[in-house]
Amino acid sequence: MSIKNTKLKRRLGIKKRIRKIVSGSTERPRLSVFRSNKEIYAQLIDDKAGHTLLAVSSRDKGAEESKVNKTEQAKNVGKQLAEKALAAGIENCVFDRNGYLYHGRVKALAEAAREGGLKF
Repeated sequence: MSIKNTKLKRRLGIKKRIRKIVSGSTERPRLSVFRSNKEIYAQLIDDKAGHTLLAVSSRDKGAEESKVNKTEQAKNVGKQLAEKALAAGIENCVFDRNGYLYHGRVKALAEAAREGGLKF
């Protein structure tokens, strides 16, 4: 795969370094964040079993009804993720920022998930 975009190359390099260290399990899944230009997605992943435990995005029905900016969308996604995780019996996780800087929307999502009751 040839990647010409240098920003993308940089992010993927950071992502590789993070993923060498961060891994999820059933008792402590990995909270992975993906940020596109319009939306934000978060999922809890069990890397040992190789499947997603639950996923939330700003495209879900409950999230898209209100007209708010992207940072507010990220906060809503973080709150929804924490609610679903606690309902599924998941309290602890490890945070995978996926190569993005811990700033802006990624930070807003993480802090909202912490306020919602997730520990990482």
